[in-house]
Amino acid sequence: MKTRGLDGVKLVMSDAHTGLKKAIGTAFQGHGWQRCRVHFMRNVLAVVPKGSQEMVASIIRTIFAQPDREHIEKQFREVTTMLGRSHPKVAAMLVDAQPDLLAFAGFPRRHGRQIWSTNPLERVNKEIKRRTDVVGVFPNAAALLRLAGRS
Repeated sequence: MKTRGLDGVKLVMSDAHTGLKKAIGTAFQGHGWQRCRVHFMRNVLAVVPKGSQEMVASIIRTIFAQPDREHIEKQFREVTTMLGRSHPKVAAMLVDAQPDLLAFAGFPRRHGRQIWSTNPLERVNKEIKRRTDVVGVFPNAAALLRLAGRS
């Protein structure tokens, strides 16, 4: 992306795939990295009993509903303390992921909805895949760009 002219990057967001994180660290040294909250929540809920999943998810979401960095960090500490009593594995996961999950707090609140999940990008990729699967074979690169690139 950088070789194609991408610049001005301040924050890169992705899931916590090891290879992806390594590539981001190499290509965007010195930039922030935000872990996708949706993917993190899936990882957390995988270790929580079904009957407690809704409660645990609700408690964790309170972290991200805070108005500023100070309140976010305070709520994070309260949530990890609370979950440490009932779900110590979840509390440990939160503590391990703290810098990755809270990177968004250093950005203006108005950007919050755009930087908390990779789901919009995944939807775009799914639509491109659907369009290209329908056609199958493209006569040239321009034809592919016309189909996959139009909105």
